[in-house]
Amino acid sequence: MKESAGTLLYRQGGQGLEVLIVHPSGAYNRRAPWSIPKGEVEGGADLEQTARRETLEETGVEPGDLEYIGHITYRKSRKRVHCFVGPAPPSAVPRPASWEVDRAEFVPVETARQRLHPDQQEFIDRLLARLPDQGGGSKGDR
Repeated sequence: MKESAGTLLYRQGGQGLEVLIVHPSGAYNRRAPWSIPKGEVEGGADLEQTARRETLEETGVEPGDLEYIGHITYRKSRKRVHCFVGPAPPSAVPRPASWEVDRAEFVPVETARQRLHPDQQEFIDRLLARLPDQGGGSKGDR
C-alpha cells in the first residue's frame, strides 16, 4: 500500500479559522481537487519527518509543533494519507515552492472543505474536534 504524510496547518485569519492547502500543478490537474501538503514516505523517514519535509518543499512554510490526527485511505486508489495538525508559524507566507503545486494558500475551513479531495475532508472534522474555540469536542457532539 502506498503511504503519504502531510500537514494541516491552521491560523486565525480575517475570515476566522484558516488552513493551508495546495493545488497540484499541470494542465491535467486544472480541475483536480486541492490537498493538504503531503508526499510519499521514502526510505527510513518516519511519518512526521515526511509531513514536515513535504510541507516545506511544497509551500515554503516550516511547521512548528505538530499533533498526529490519524490517516484516511482513498476509496479508489487505496493510498493511505497520514495527517499532522498544528498552528502555522505567525510569519508563514505560503507560496508554491515546488513544481508539484501551482497554488499554496490559507483558506477558511469551509472553503477548504469544498476544495479538498473528498476523502481528505475528514481531516477538517478532526482538526475542528481538537480546537475547543472552534466548536470542538467529539464528532457526536455536533
